[in-house]
Amino acid sequence: MEPTAEHNERIARLTFASVYPHYVTKVEKKGRSQEELHTVIEWLTGFNEFTLQALIAEKVTFAQFFERAQLHPAAHLITGSICGYRIETIENELTRKTRYLDKLVDELAKGRSLEKILRRL
Repeated sequence: MEPTAEHNERIARLTFASVYPHYVTKVEKKGRSQEELHTVIEWLTGFNEFTLQALIAEKVTFAQFFERAQLHPAAHLITGSICGYRIETIENELTRKTRYLDKLVDELAKGRSLEKILRRL
């Protein structure tokens, strides 16, 4: 399944602050910590906890969030399905980056080790 233009636009307008609490709830419900979540987010984006909190307070959109991010060189190794989409086939760059993040959060919640989630080069 390939995301539609409307789907891509909706993701671009969505604020990171509106989704972040759902990430926290998802991982904590499965026995993982907010610190582990921050480790995963920092690995993917380069944002430390201070910067992450500032972006949340600023209510940046996912478009702004990923414009400011320095994507990890191994991010392309994130593959598989999330929300019904094969990550490696998503053509829209922003949607693909957002699904990278979703996939990492999902792997954390499913109990995968940080070593494997962070895809060592």
